[in-house]
Amino acid sequence: MTAILNPPKIGSTLLIVDGDDGTRDHLRQLFEDHGHAVVTAADAPSALRLLHREQCDLIMLDVEMPGISGLALCRLLRAQTATRRLPVIMFSAHDDDEHKVKAFAAGADDYIVKPGTPGELLSRVSAQLENAERERALMGSNRELSFLADLGRGLLCALEPAQVVRRVAGATYEGANVTLCGAAIRTDEGRLAVCVFDREGSAEGAAMVHLDRLGAWLASPGSAVSVLLTDKRRFLLRDKTHGVEYVAPLRFGGKAVGALIAAFDIREACGETECRLVEAAAQMGAMAAHISSLYEAARRSSENLAKEVERRTAEAERQRRFTEAIIDSLPVSLHAVDREYRIAAWNRNRELGGQGIPRNAVLGRNIFEVLTKQPRELLESEFERVFTTGQIEHIELETTTPTGETKHWLISKVPMRIEGDEVSHVITVGEDITARVQANRAVARTEKLAAVGRLAAGVVHEINNPLATISACAEALETRLDEGALDADDLREYLSLIRSEAFRCKTITNGLLDFSRTRAGRHAPVNVAYLLASVARLITHQRRGEKIKIGIEATDSAALVSGDEGQLQQAVIVLAENAIDAMPEGGTLTLGMRREAGRIIIEVKDTGVGIAPEHMSKIFDPFFTTKEVGRGTGLGLAVCYGIVTEHGGRISVDSALGRGTSFAISLPALADNEESSKSEVQGSNPQNPGTGFEL
Repeated sequence: MTAILNPPKIGSTLLIVDGDDGTRDHLRQLFEDHGHAVVTAADAPSALRLLHREQCDLIMLDVEMPGISGLALCRLLRAQTATRRLPVIMFSAHDDDEHKVKAFAAGADDYIVKPGTPGELLSRVSAQLENAERERALMGSNRELSFLADLGRGLLCALEPAQVVRRVAGATYEGANVTLCGAAIRTDEGRLAVCVFDREGSAEGAAMVHLDRLGAWLASPGSAVSVLLTDKRRFLLRDKTHGVEYVAPLRFGGKAVGALIAAFDIREACGETECRLVEAAAQMGAMAAHISSLYEAARRSSENLAKEVERRTAEAERQRRFTEAIIDSLPVSLHAVDREYRIAAWNRNRELGGQGIPRNAVLGRNIFEVLTKQPRELLESEFERVFTTGQIEHIELETTTPTGETKHWLISKVPMRIEGDEVSHVITVGEDITARVQANRAVARTEKLAAVGRLAAGVVHEINNPLATISACAEALETRLDEGALDADDLREYLSLIRSEAFRCKTITNGLLDFSRTRAGRHAPVNVAYLLASVARLITHQRRGEKIKIGIEATDSAALVSGDEGQLQQAVIVLAENAIDAMPEGGTLTLGMRREAGRIIIEVKDTGVGIAPEHMSKIFDPFFTTKEVGRGTGLGLAVCYGIVTEHGGRISVDSALGRGTSFAISLPALADNEESSKSEVQGSNPQNPGTGFEL
């Protein structure tokens, strides 16, 4: 049994041309047994006549034939267009190279030496049929690629629906060898753009289409897939002679937006290749239709685009002018710099201030070229801190005008972020807070006077005792002098009592005078232990002093802070008086201090009634008080908070009802080796404010 290594392609039509009847019958039987259709011819003329009537897939040709040889017939077949690509296998009894070379030179695809085994014959025929099939497929692919390339180039210039349907219908008419071809697209307005190429290749309009049938088909679920129409009653093109229509939908986004209709005279003309071409053209047409709809929408909106752009430009300009007017109307001086220290904004108050530089003259310039009164290193460090930390910085300073008037300013450096988290600009705002500072100081003086009044009442009561002693001693001296019984020892004793009691009165009154005296507010080193002792002496003379036990806990008698002694004394007295008021039945008031992590902590503790939780968040608010009308202004703790804050400190409170209250003031400690003669902190000189803002 002969093994067939390559199974032959089944169902092909073979033409056997051989002068020997037995050979023809043998080959016919062999190939028909394996599923092929076989036609035979005894000579070249008979073979040519058969080829005109039959469509063959392969020719087996004997080299030695009567009349016209197989070589001559092969050359003739290769010269004709219809048979040029038909596979030809020549067989001969000669096995020499010369005959083989002549056969291949004549155009043969293969050469078999007679008689040949059945397996060899079937394998070689199958191989040639497969090669021919691959060649036809390749030619079809090339045809499709060429068609799609031409159609794609044409659609690049088609932006309107009418242009799209004309390009798609025309390209399909030429590329798919159709009899008629029509394309239709539904526009955004709901109308159909239609173009049909008739039998003469002329472009026609909607008159060539059954629009009602087309509309019904597009609206039906059947428009989801292509359809082959053979019933003339369903044809979409108005032509009476064609026999079949192939309709492919133009679908985009799951919706049929149009159709491509290819008409053929006979069914056989609508082959697989033609259907693929129509499908590909429909897909490209759908994409082009979508693009054209976008173009149409853009063109419609372009009529208003210029007006809209003009309107928005004018609106943006008005908004810009409005924003500039807001900034210029602010009662502050403002400028902004970018990370290169170039000035990006400069408001009107900066133009009218002491600098007096117009905005146009500074925008884009380096800030250090404009603000020349401050050291560059100081300015740069201030800006760099804000750029690095992204935190707002506030600086208060005091200046003196040429007329000698004192002005107070709050300089704020504010980070600005345009995109992302990085600080892109720093805005510097200068605000004149002279009125506010003067008002705060007036409030502080008022509260201080109130405290002086309360202390004075206690002082008067306390002075009565030493005055009574002095008066008694004076009367005793007069009596002894009148009686003549006064000796030197008695005189010395009475004078010693008078002097000690007088000095006692002087100490009390001097403390009150020191507290009430108005100072310039300059900072100097302050001994905290001495400060607490002076406060204790002043509040000892309160009328309720006999019910209050006052204690001092100073763990470091040499601890110093930088500040105004009178203001710090006022802050502690406010806390101490509040503590005394919180102990109407008596109790213990403790004035303490300790050093902690480079800071001095001053504590004022009482054993009084405590602060209600609902009042804790409001105790530092101005005019908030829980005392009876006439016994408190509600300004004491607010003033205390302001004093501590101005000294760079913090104040905190811990309280519980029935347990008492503890206030803690935390102030920066001066280093032990700092000179006690230091009279002011850096930046307090009005002539050298120490901030990057010129006024």
